Amino acid sequence: MSYSFRCVDAVADAPLLHSWVTQPYASFWGMLSATVDGVVEEYSKIQATGHHHALLGINDDGVPVFLMEEYLPAASPLAAVYAVQEGDIGMHLLVAPPSGDPEPGYTAAVMDAVLERLFEKPGVERVVVEPDSRNLKIHVLNERLGFQPAGVVNLPDKEALLSFCTRQDYLAAREGLRHPQDHAQDHSHDLSAPIHQGASL
Repeated sequence: MSYSFRCVDAVADAPLLHSWVTQPYASFWGMLSATVDGVVEEYSKIQATGHHHALLGINDDGVPVFLMEEYLPAASPLAAVYAVQEGDIGMHLLVAPPSGDPEPGYTAAVMDAVLERLFEKPGVERVVVEPDSRNLKIHVLNERLGFQPAGVVNLPDKEALLSFCTRQDYLAAREGLRHPQDHAQDHSHDLSAPIHQGASL
């Protein structure tokens, strides 16, 4: 499976995004009680910033299956809690609810596609994430893809586990995903290990 990306249309895509962000599994996205109008407002603001962008991931069948956001940490609350480096880019990820039975390894494959896209951007050397410190599922997924935890930080809306993924760490982790037989005793590098659809970051 491969994925393409397109910019979120805050108005046209709001009903779809609303159906995702209000699912119980998306509690860490922070929009469980949002209305469709609230989603329009939130993503209109994001798309207008110039430093924070939302995109939909589209599968081979032309169906949107995940939401990703990329942003400049220097223009975000993260600038107050760590020393931003040139080449840093921030990322958020929300995978759509499964349309059928959860597919083991699906979310890891989505994360792989997102990181590949980010590291293809000129000047990007490190991806920064700040999921809620209680979101254990996403911490496992992040480490599988090469993220290294840097510690818990306090942000305006949450206590977060700040983590970084360099290009080198990502490429090493990706090699493990592609060749899980080389990590037979380490299922953290197995693309088929059960991180199911529905993870959010």
